Amino acid sequence: IVSTVGSKPPMYDSMVGKVIFVKAKYAGALLNQNAVLFKNKNNSIQIILSNIFNTKRYVEFIESIYRGNANQASITLEELFKFQIPLPPLPEQGAIAEALSDADAWIESLEQLIAKKRLIKQGAMQELLTPKEDWEVKKLGEMSIIYTGKKNNQDKIENGSYPFFVRSQTVERINSYSFDGEAILIPGEGNLGSIVHYINGKFDFHQRVYKISDFIGSNGKYLYWYFRMYFGNHAMQNTVKATVDSIRLPTLQEFKIQYPSLTEQTHIATILSDMDAELEALEGQLGKARKVKQGMMQELLTGRVRLV
Repeated sequence: IVSTVGSKPPMYDSMVGKVIFVKAKYAGALLNQNAVLFKNKNNSIQIILSNIFNTKRYVEFIESIYRGNANQASITLEELFKFQIPLPPLPEQGAIAEALSDADAWIESLEQLIAKKRLIKQGAMQELLTPKEDWEVKKLGEMSIIYTGKKNNQDKIENGSYPFFVRSQTVERINSYSFDGEAILIPGEGNLGSIVHYINGKFDFHQRVYKISDFIGSNGKYLYWYFRMYFGNHAMQNTVKATVDSIRLPTLQEFKIQYPSLTEQTHIATILSDMDAELEALEGQLGKARKVKQGMMQELLTGRVRLV
């Protein structure tokens, strides 16, 4: 199915010309007036076409034929049908389709495994971080030192020597460091609660990023996971409404932490960190699988490599 309408390119944001491969179980489903169904009795050709429609050559073709204004772009079937598709002999079509389908199955299996592991980790966080009767309660300001950095975004340096924490999930680089040790870092505005960083080493940080460190009677990694679980609600309930949501130092200092013994904190942090490491490894495998599939498409769909 091809979408003939979408927002104006850049293409990575726009739905115009985007293609999805619909499995047989969805046959007969209703189509929007801006969606076009392409169907061929030869399943191999359908698989090959769905992959060709995800190549750079196809994207560049759509960029060359779309029409529209600042808000919306569209393509006509007359123009779309001018796209030329190289096809090998039938036996080779089947071999290419099989190879690409195997790659898709590999990617899909990793995606499903990652989704399952994420749910398991979420359940483990819920179980391990739910306060028990014998847990203690303290305010964050009583068990750590909190202050913001002195740097701005323009201080970042590509390939710098040290991590530089700014107000985003992306960790930049810089050639200076203002702290050396274990710390949790959160932005003071925007995406409150959804961005929490942990580090143990040398780093620098933005003037609107809070550094929480020098933990008293608490495991830093445990606090990190506790923040991941509970800080978002606290932040949004106490946010200062301005251009973007922001949080002030006193509100952060008043955040209540419920915690078990230091030994149990360490145990909880280790379990969750191990699960996180497993997820990160799987996501790395998924990234490699997608690159392998992309390489296969470049070779098989251009005729550089022949399978028959």
